[in-house]
Amino acid sequence: MKRMDASFFKAPCIELAQLLLGHYLVHELPDGRIAGRIIETEAYQGPEDEAAHSYQNRRRKRTEIMFKEPGLAYTYQMHTHTLINVVAGPIGTPHTVLIRAVEPTDGIEKMHLLRGVLAKETELTNGPGKLTKALAITMDYYGHPLTERPLYIAIGKPVADIESSPRVGVRNAGEAADYPWRFYEKDNPFVSKFR
Repeated sequence: MKRMDASFFKAPCIELAQLLLGHYLVHELPDGRIAGRIIETEAYQGPEDEAAHSYQNRRRKRTEIMFKEPGLAYTYQMHTHTLINVVAGPIGTPHTVLIRAVEPTDGIEKMHLLRGVLAKETELTNGPGKLTKALAITMDYYGHPLTERPLYIAIGKPVADIESSPRVGVRNAGEAADYPWRFYEKDNPFVSKFR
């Protein structure tokens, strides 16, 4: 799989959230490659986005990577899950794109082992915490360039039919709760369940 060039990540945040759809999130492990086609993302445009960790330009140890160059991994813990974001926007502008769901393509048997026994294959990676577990992505990748092995974005085919909706789990974010910045491939069964 051909790794994405760094220039790809320089697109504006909301545009990048849509451009990522159809490309691959790849993790090369010592015992083989695990990969999934990105089919759902969410854009977070701090500092003006009340749902963003960097709202009002908040700088903490956790959010510091968001102020760096685009194309780095911003990983963080939510409850017991690791979530992965792509840093977006120019240096000093803390924007990110959350990868919410992927469609498994490589190493599916390994994904099942990492996730445990599941009733449906569509539940392997249909959420941001599920996909990081299935792809063995940990907090160790905080700040990792997503153009470099062993964890990277690889070139796929752009998605033709994209739908949008408000983002998931940001009900207490004022007006930002209604921003239609969740993007997903229409009718893909691996899209996360919208509650």
